[in-house]
Order: sequence, then structure tokens, then C-alpha cells
Amino acid sequence: MSNLKQPKIDITKKRSEWVMDIIGYVALAVMLTILVMNWRDMPNEVPAHFDGSGNVDRWGSKMELLILPGIAIAMHFFLMVFEKFPQSHNYPERLNESNREAFYQNSRQTLNYMRNIINILFAYIVYRTVAIALGDDAVIGWPFFVILIVLFVVLIWKIIKTSKIK
Repeated sequence: MSNLKQPKIDITKKRSEWVMDIIGYVALAVMLTILVMNWRDMPNEVPAHFDGSGNVDRWGSKMELLILPGIAIAMHFFLMVFEKFPQSHNYPERLNESNREAFYQNSRQTLNYMRNIINILFAYIVYRTVAIALGDDAVIGWPFFVILIVLFVVLIWKIIKTSKIK
């Protein structure tokens, strides 16, 4: 059965999805607030890239800082729209009437959790970039790696959950 012809089902959002949405919007707001509140104080040259160890390996114009929120906001809204149409997502061939709702729910939750964790990740990167530009240690710090690990753990958890749907 083609995934393009899957029926639409109205599935109520779970509390965890609402909580993640709130966290994601707060992360976006914090990211923008950090930039707005510190824009005038930042030097013209700010960290533009970090190496695999979390050290700054390229400096660039502070205008480059606008790229991160731009990507985060665009990705947030793209994934939010895609999340609203789980019938258009890709599913294994074992999808049928009896498990359709479970597949849709899991797929939608996966997008929701990933979207909002990515918002947190981007907000943290902006926070550290601004802090470094204003004179803090030139490393992104361990929270970046923790958030990245959480992102992959959630993805693996949801993939496993998908594999267990009968």
C-alpha cells in the first residue's frame, strides 16, 4: 500500500507533545532574546564554527549569528507542518488498519520530540556563541554534547518503538 494514499486519522496530541512544544517555543524565544539583548555589545567578529572537541575553529561576522535562528525557525515550522500530516510519513509494509494509529502517533511524536530538542540545541549554540564573543572561554561546553546525545537517544528509542508496533 502506498504511503501517499494513507487515510487521515485525528489523533489527540499527548501531554508530552504539548510539554515539548512549550519547551521548544521557549528555546526559540530565549535564542532570539539572547541575540537581541546582546547584539550591541558583541564585537564584529564572533565564533562562527566549532571543531569536534567544541573549540572555536573559525571566527566570522556577527551577522552570521542570524543564520542559526533563521535555520532553527525555518526547520521548526517545516517539521511542525510535516508533523500535522502523519499519513504522509513513510511506514513499513506491515502498516494496516489495526496498527495505523500507533504508527501515526509514534511518527508524529518522533518529529515533535526531535523538532523541540533541536530548538534547545540551537538555542544553546547561540547562547555559547554570544558568551564566547563577549569574552567567555572559547569552548562550546559539555551541555552541547549532552543535548546531542539526548537527541540521538530519543531517535533510537522511537525507532525501537516503531519496530515493536505489530
